[in-house]
Parts: sequence; C-alpha cells; structure tokens
Amino acid sequence: MKRSIINDIIRDADAFIRSFGYIMPPFAYWSPEEMKAHKADSSAIFSSRLGWDITDYGQEKFDELGLFLFTVRNGRYEDMKLGMGMLYAEKIMISRKDQLSPMHRHNIKAEDIINRGGGKLVLELFMHDRDGGIDPKAEVSVPVDGTIHRLPAGGLLKLDPGQSVTLLPGVWHAFWAEGKDVLIGEVSTVNDDLTDNVFREPIGRFSNIEEDVAPVHLLVSDYEKWVG
Repeated sequence: MKRSIINDIIRDADAFIRSFGYIMPPFAYWSPEEMKAHKADSSAIFSSRLGWDITDYGQEKFDELGLFLFTVRNGRYEDMKLGMGMLYAEKIMISRKDQLSPMHRHNIKAEDIINRGGGKLVLELFMHDRDGGIDPKAEVSVPVDGTIHRLPAGGLLKLDPGQSVTLLPGVWHAFWAEGKDVLIGEVSTVNDDLTDNVFREPIGRFSNIEEDVAPVHLLVSDYEKWVG
C-alpha cells in the first residue's frame, strides 16, 4: 500500500469513528516525531503495540480484502500465565461495505466482536477439527449477547448494531460489512498479532508499504523501523 493511501484511510477512519461519538486517545494523534520523543516515557505503547493498524494482508487490494484497526489497550501474556494483572485488550475497527477480513482463528485469544454501528456485520463461522484446521461438518455454537446461537458449518451470523458475539480460541471466522460500513468494537484477552493469527490462506497479517509521502501517524507495524 502507498503511504499516501494509508494517510487518507487514517483521516477518513478518524472522522467515521467520531461520527459515532467514540473519541480516540491523545496518543493517536502524535506525529512520528512525537512518537520518537515519547519512546522512554510511553514504552507501553510500543511494547503492547497500541495504535493504528491498517492491513491489506499483503494482497494490495484493500477495498476488497482489508481491515482498519486501532488497538486502544493491551495487556501482557506474562500476566496471563500468572492469572493476574492486565489480561485484556480493546480495539476499535472499521469493516467497509463488502470488504472481507479473511478466514482465520486464534490459538490463545478469546474475543467479543461488537457491532458498534452502521450496517450489519456478517461473520462466516466454522469450528476447528482435532488438528486445528476447519471442520467442514461440525455445528457452530456461539453466544450472541449471552444467548447461544447454533449454525451449520460455514453458516453466516449477522449482527445488527448493538449486538455482539463471543468467539473462543479455535473458532474460525471471516467477516465483512453488509449494507453500510460498520464500526466494530473488540474486547478480548491479551492480543498478539505477531503470533496468534492463523489464516486459512497463505497471506500475511500486515501491509507492505511504499513510502511515497511522509506518514501522518505511525502504524504499529512501523514502530521498529521508525522508533526503534
């Protein structure tokens, strides 16, 4: 993706998020220079990979296959092993109309996916087999706001604004917005996008960036290169 396109997506996403009354934390608006200046006193932003995340999964077709994310807070796996401390994470995301977030699962993360507003959020769901792959026959059972919903393998779960689904580790899921763009909330156990995403197809998690202009704000995938 070109950096100029990423900059435009960030601006458009911020306006869309604000239209629902959700205000981003102040660090969201730090320039790259400010991020560098805060390296020492805000180290948790970098170690927990908080911030902007725009992905086309390395496929160069963001409008068809992509997702906007912003990680607002995130704990540590070390605390999960102890069973105490910051064991949770929160993201705000945008799925554009008919834009696919591809089929994947998590080994560790449990998550609530919440339709915060816009169109319908559609999820295609499968259970996992004994090897962690997709079970093409098993019934899917997931809680929607505390009420169990059962679907056939590959069934489509459609969430209206205000509804949410809980996905436990191992549940395969892909999703997209229907009708209009959707603002999505995610509340989960500790998030690790470097190691805890298993995709059905051989794709990447992050975008390959062409630096045609300077970044307005850094992505989480920029931190190592730009901040160190």
